[in-house]
Amino acid sequence: MSKALPRIAITCGEPAGIGPELTLALASQAWPAELVVFADARLLAARAATLGQQLEIVPWTAGTAAPQAARPGRLLVADLPLRAPSAPGHPDPRNSPWVLELLKRASAGCRLRQFGAMVTAPVHKAVINDAGIPFTGHTEFLADLNSTPKPVMLLVAGELRVALVTTHLPLQAVPATITRALVETTGRVLDSGLRRLFGIRRPRIVALGLNPHAGESGHLGREEIAEISPALATLRKEGIAISGPVPADTAFVDRNLANVDAVLAMYHDQGLPVLKHHGFGRAVNVTLGLPIIRTSVDHGTAFELAGTGRADSGSLRAAVKLAIEMAARQQS
Repeated sequence: MSKALPRIAITCGEPAGIGPELTLALASQAWPAELVVFADARLLAARAATLGQQLEIVPWTAGTAAPQAARPGRLLVADLPLRAPSAPGHPDPRNSPWVLELLKRASAGCRLRQFGAMVTAPVHKAVINDAGIPFTGHTEFLADLNSTPKPVMLLVAGELRVALVTTHLPLQAVPATITRALVETTGRVLDSGLRRLFGIRRPRIVALGLNPHAGESGHLGREEIAEISPALATLRKEGIAISGPVPADTAFVDRNLANVDAVLAMYHDQGLPVLKHHGFGRAVNVTLGLPIIRTSVDHGTAFELAGTGRADSGSLRAAVKLAIEMAARQQS
């Protein structure tokens, strides 16, 4: 790959959702990278026609040509035919293997260094499961593909970054999952990812408690005493600048975030509602711990908006922008 210009793989996601039209929207501007969309070219052409969008769809195949900057009105497509016809707003489980094949191909291309990063448009977990395929999410699927024992989900909205110790678990399963070992491993992956992908020389991390008031000295739960605090002490001994555990209800006050590079939340809905309130539509999901760079949108498939032209492409644009920055940083 050229060291001057990254090549970015983009998967269009669930074909009946807003993913295809979000990827089409990328062609409305120039980008300082080559963008390659993994999709069915006929699907994209049909969706563009529905939306009245004029653009040139250009086939892309892996080769030795140097990446060229994306220019408006033109979209490079790595073509993979759908398994069944697709209509906006009407998902068909028969296309679920196709959705996962896009991820496999883009991920493999990153491992082969054909791409500097991959960006994923939204998929729909229930549709994939309805096809009889066990699937808990992009993060876990890509971790399995890349033999990553502990991926870490990090959401980014401007300067606010929130990472998760646990992700897609029922709330009742979270306390037993919060172990000293898991918090230590997550903290290490987060610290390493902030250094490698964001160029932060010594990341400053604050960890939240699991319980209200961070357990209130054990009166509202003992996870902080038994698991979280000992884990943070170990990480500090290793040279990681991590503080806490602090109460989640005050952690996101502006003055408490003034000297913080990332917040480590214990579970999905502890940290992400605050981040999405702060930056929904421009937030980016980053998977840390992978041997490749992966970013994604902060929203779902929005079947009700598919094909209407009303879907906001802001989050995908932000995900592409961040992927380009990270890929360029890795090349430098």
